[in-house]
Amino acid sequence: MDDHARGGGPLLTWFEDLTRDDLPEVGGKNASLGEMVARLGSQGIRLPPGFATTAGAYRSYIAANGLEAVLAAALGQLADGRLTLPEAGRRIRAAVAAGTWPPDIEQAIRAAYRTLAERAGMPEPAVAVRSSATAEDLPDASFAGQQETFLNIRGEAALLSACRRCYASLFTDRAITYRQIKGFDHLAVALSIGVQLMVRSDEGGSGVMFSLDTESGFDKLVLINAAWGLGETVVQGAVSPDEYQVYKPFLDDESRVPILHKALGAKEIKMIYGAGPETPTRTVPTSKAERESFVLSEAEILELSRMAVRIERHYGQPMDMEWARDGQGGPLYIVQARPETVQSRSGGHAFRSYRLGTTGEALLRGLSVDSAVATGEVCLIESAADIGRFRDGAVLVTSTTDPDWVPIMKRAAAIVTDHGGRTSHAAIISRELGVPAIVGTGQATHLLHDGQAITVSCAGGDEGVIYAGKAEFEVEETRLDEVPQTRTKVMLNMANPAAATRWWRLPADGVGLARMEFVISNEVKVHPLALTRYDRLPAGPDRDAIDRLTRGYADRTEYFVETLARGLSRIAATWYPNPAIIRMSDFKTNEYAGLLGGAAFEPREENPMIGFRGASRYYSEAYRDGFALECRAIRRLRETIGFRNVLVMIPFCRTVGEADRVLEVMAENGLRRGEDGLEVYVMCEIPSNVIEAEAFAERFDGFSIGSNDLTQLTLGVDRDSEALASLFSERDPAVLWMIQTVIAKARKAGRKIGLCGQAPSNHPEFAKLLVQAGIDSISVTPDSFLAVKRHVAEAER
Repeated sequence: MDDHARGGGPLLTWFEDLTRDDLPEVGGKNASLGEMVARLGSQGIRLPPGFATTAGAYRSYIAANGLEAVLAAALGQLADGRLTLPEAGRRIRAAVAAGTWPPDIEQAIRAAYRTLAERAGMPEPAVAVRSSATAEDLPDASFAGQQETFLNIRGEAALLSACRRCYASLFTDRAITYRQIKGFDHLAVALSIGVQLMVRSDEGGSGVMFSLDTESGFDKLVLINAAWGLGETVVQGAVSPDEYQVYKPFLDDESRVPILHKALGAKEIKMIYGAGPETPTRTVPTSKAERESFVLSEAEILELSRMAVRIERHYGQPMDMEWARDGQGGPLYIVQARPETVQSRSGGHAFRSYRLGTTGEALLRGLSVDSAVATGEVCLIESAADIGRFRDGAVLVTSTTDPDWVPIMKRAAAIVTDHGGRTSHAAIISRELGVPAIVGTGQATHLLHDGQAITVSCAGGDEGVIYAGKAEFEVEETRLDEVPQTRTKVMLNMANPAAATRWWRLPADGVGLARMEFVISNEVKVHPLALTRYDRLPAGPDRDAIDRLTRGYADRTEYFVETLARGLSRIAATWYPNPAIIRMSDFKTNEYAGLLGGAAFEPREENPMIGFRGASRYYSEAYRDGFALECRAIRRLRETIGFRNVLVMIPFCRTVGEADRVLEVMAENGLRRGEDGLEVYVMCEIPSNVIEAEAFAERFDGFSIGSNDLTQLTLGVDRDSEALASLFSERDPAVLWMIQTVIAKARKAGRKIGLCGQAPSNHPEFAKLLVQAGIDSISVTPDSFLAVKRHVAEAER
């Protein structure tokens, strides 16, 4: 534009004329929009057109209205305690909003809006009016949500009014507090206004996207949150959105579908266009169909993820993006992008792990933010008007953590909310302040009360848990650059997919044992035969629950296959391309019976520990079609999602003949040992596995010693018996003979052999014995990894 501010610079600039170098004049948000319009449009990144006013225009407005003295006086009185934060903020905002536009700035905004209308082909197009502080989105500060956004603004008069309110929002209470925390000079910060053509996401959907995992910093994930309607409900944390996770390294291969996780959010409300200029937007309840449906199709999830990867590659750093889908038949758009400023700058050289002691009753669960544990007394506040009664060090409990609450969020031991997802503004600020939070609990304000002592634990993965009382916990910090190198591989035992990425920085050699049954019991929840033999399932609560879980699946068995494959994929992804050895299901009959519908298909046994379990089930007509679903899930994991680092392990295989039958059934279900690099291992947990190790070695690619069962069956000691606890020891000479013998036999046969168990972490001399015997790998729980690594390094000296 030809119009210039008093300092000589332009008053406004179109997005396509901006680059990231223009941050001092238009702020990080608008500079980023310009950079993407100019540089990424040719790569399939779609952005709505628009323009930005400059910092020079803001300073001209402030000067023309004589506001410098008002700002300085109010901020000075705030600093010396003569004004409270709310009083200072109100005084400044009222003065800024009451200002009049200098003629040149008003003329420039009106002219640009008319040009935008011509581009859109309509007389008064709806625009989004967003603020972009010139200190915003810097490498060490996000400023996300600190200023206001106004949606569905139509007409020149309404636009000019919204722009004045944008200027005033530079001094919201939360923005003032945030600048104080970050050490920015209030008067040195200016504000640019972005005016962007609206995407009709009020009739479609929208949300937030990160090019890494926001909790662990795992840099190979795209995390997407989605809700119906305009995106402010997601950003504000007013809804519990859908969540999708996608594995970035496989996105360049269009034959793969690397969606690792899909979680249906409650999506209780949506924001849509309002009736007129006085109410440009309104919030309404979603329909039952909307709450029960995913916002994005799988094709759209992958398209958005590929956009995220292109944007990240262009900027050379992890990014935080907002997206919108036009509900009037239009495509997906990126409407904002800024650098991610928390996990990407955490360094990652030190690893901190939390271990809970004895806890009280689990009261609530939700989505965890951070990985810490905190204790405190509940301070229940449901309205921002009451934040003055917050007590330092309390656990803030509220329905939604509105950005206006930043002044007390930083003083909280932890934060708990009813609504919101991991990409809500409240979660972002909690992360940046280093305050653990659990969001989307659904009923925290209903179940918790003021003064109640609780423990907030984010240490268990994606799911956070709130316990009654103040639990004891330990914190261990280890520098990862000090972990010793070892010839013997040290791998991890994993069960919970939600916790896998928390440990991604551990220099593990892969996953030595991934327990399929954890995913089945916690994520699938349904007995496979209740799906393959649904017609035999009696009416009742279990059948009703299965109907709810499988709603939307034309074939109920597809629910089992998809959910199991995706759950296991999150484990396989974390240390890819290192191997992930997945053990096929090893429930006992009483455990299978506890699954939804399971009681109808499981026999009652006196001793399930040595009963119908493991390999014996896989070829039996009593379970064969259930095992077929497990095989389908492994095929989906390896072929469709793309994790060919996945290997399979057969548990509790009693005889060589049983091994042959299992391998035959696997081949019938498309899992042929040696095909497409598929390796099949066998658990060594029965004395017969040791005695006949040479024959088992002819049929399997490797052994994994299950020290608990091998000890139990060698000594004839029930490992769960308190009366016999003193007799149960992996270091008993008979057990050690079994372990040393099978290692020697496996090595002679040229087969890999490892051990999965806790003994190497509890007893350094046991780790030494394994290393001296020539074991290839030791697999332990993540919290034991560092100790075992040190023990192995000592043994190798």
